[in-house]
Amino acid sequence: MQTFTHQAGTWKWGVLCLLFLAPFFFLSYGFANHYAAGLSDVPSIVFAWEKYIPLWPWTIVPYWSIDLFYGLSLLLCWNKFELKQHVLRLFSAQLISISCFLLFPLKFSFERPELHGFFGLWFDILMGFDKPFNQAPSLHIVLLIILWDFYRRHVASAYRWVVHLWSFLIGVSVLTTWQHHFIDIPTGIWVGALCLWLFPLHTISPLHAEKVQQRTLRHFKFACYYLIVAMPLAFLALYLQGWALWLAYPASSFFLVACAYALNRPHFFQKQADGSMSIAAWILFAPYLCLAKLNSRLWTRSHTEDSLILNHNNTKIYLGRIPSHQHAKSYTGLLDCCAELPLKQQQNYQQYLSLDLIPVQPEQLHLAVQAFNQLMSQRQSSNSVLIFCALGYSRSSSVLAAWLIQTNQVDNVEAAIHIIRKARPWIVLSAKQLGYIDTYQKEYLKQQVKT
Repeated sequence: MQTFTHQAGTWKWGVLCLLFLAPFFFLSYGFANHYAAGLSDVPSIVFAWEKYIPLWPWTIVPYWSIDLFYGLSLLLCWNKFELKQHVLRLFSAQLISISCFLLFPLKFSFERPELHGFFGLWFDILMGFDKPFNQAPSLHIVLLIILWDFYRRHVASAYRWVVHLWSFLIGVSVLTTWQHHFIDIPTGIWVGALCLWLFPLHTISPLHAEKVQQRTLRHFKFACYYLIVAMPLAFLALYLQGWALWLAYPASSFFLVACAYALNRPHFFQKQADGSMSIAAWILFAPYLCLAKLNSRLWTRSHTEDSLILNHNNTKIYLGRIPSHQHAKSYTGLLDCCAELPLKQQQNYQQYLSLDLIPVQPEQLHLAVQAFNQLMSQRQSSNSVLIFCALGYSRSSSVLAAWLIQTNQVDNVEAAIHIIRKARPWIVLSAKQLGYIDTYQKEYLKQQVKT
């Protein structure tokens, strides 16, 4: 994770990157066009209502403008880290999109009438190197998502609406210039979000492995569960097609969740230091996030209240489910154990994130307790602190039990669980989890005594 300090001379490296990316863009794009043009039969995916989409020649202006914003973005990066991530995003966008064009070639099926005048000239130039192929995902939309994310960071907040408005016009232009069918837009948004997600600016990359927690059979078990959900959805999308193609969206979301469990990577959800999620994670995981939020509320509908566990040095410590944004304001401190649900906070907030339904291992407990101690050290007189996970049943109660032991408020695991269960009887801690807490006490607290 990086802070964006300005680094002099970054634009020079940006020029070098542009000298590489520009030829790569045109050569690879042209190759995919040439390949599709040589095929005897290239299908189209088009909905009946698309014949009512108007042809607006003036939208060729925002359509073409993305080329300017593409090149300019490489010269405006604040430092080398941002430039590196931005280049990797643009490069991966090209690789993924061109791969799709070659593996699943599609053709635009409408015949555009001949256009004249100023706008007609720009269409003629476009058709000089572009053909009615290279459709899904729309590379225009993929790049638009990446560039929108770039410019909304670089433009002052008072003028950010201009970025949003012009980006919207570019997005609409792929339809109103009769360059793309509708299916190319959602697929382009998804691939664009994937590129942002693979190379984040403020969180750990999903390409990096989790070094704290060891993978267990339980990780693979839940990975299989989510994969079992994803596969039928993907099959139905491909088999039924039409509007059923939307099923590919939740299928992709659950597939990524399956990967998060199989690879043991809570940071797949890209929860940031303030508890919010990156825009890329929101786009990719939206179907899962909606169900996870609903699941959290349904399971806890009989236990909506937070539980006061104890009063420690004039600080009331509560245990509960993930709060609403408004409810969170009633606390002066929050410890977040939930990787899969966002909660943006500006107040006293710490986190140690773990995957749902996976026991928190000893080293994780050690780091989580450190985060909780840091939260407690920042408290003022007469505070209330909430430690939470999705339900407030397992992960958060495990961390709280470890903290009770670490602060010498109890002598053993059983006593810690007794305190918590007395205030919150419905907590759920497996034998494996209790064993991890016991191991934490034996290993990490012994190290603490030695030091």
